[in-house]
Amino acid sequence: QVQLVESGGGLVQAGGSLRLSCAASGSIRSIFAMGWYRQAPGKQRELVADITSGGTTSYADSVKGRFTISRDNAKNTVSLQMNSLKSEDTAVYYCSAALSTAQAINVIVHYWGQGTQVTVSS
Repeated sequence: QVQLVESGGGLVQAGGSLRLSCAASGSIRSIFAMGWYRQAPGKQRELVADITSGGTTSYADSVKGRFTISRDNAKNTVSLQMNSLKSEDTAVYYCSAALSTAQAINVIVHYWGQGTQVTVSS
């Protein structure tokens, strides 16, 4: 059993900052990519940022220069520092991880957290 637990969402004014964190736990063998997605009401889920185990990052164009993703491989955690927040950043943010488990070391499965609400007021 693998769990991803997010924390750090909330309500913030435009221009403010929030930091999201996610911890993966359970019978994990290796975590490859970790990332953050978001889904706004009436819209499809979209990739915000992701990071490989080697530290290579990628960002959606809409958040480049404002958001920073980081991870701690030893602790199986990933964080998203969000600065200069805009109203259009309002969404439910989901943590994701592509990993293998101790029971199936050669199978990579994509896991999701339960989501955390981020609301930016203008």
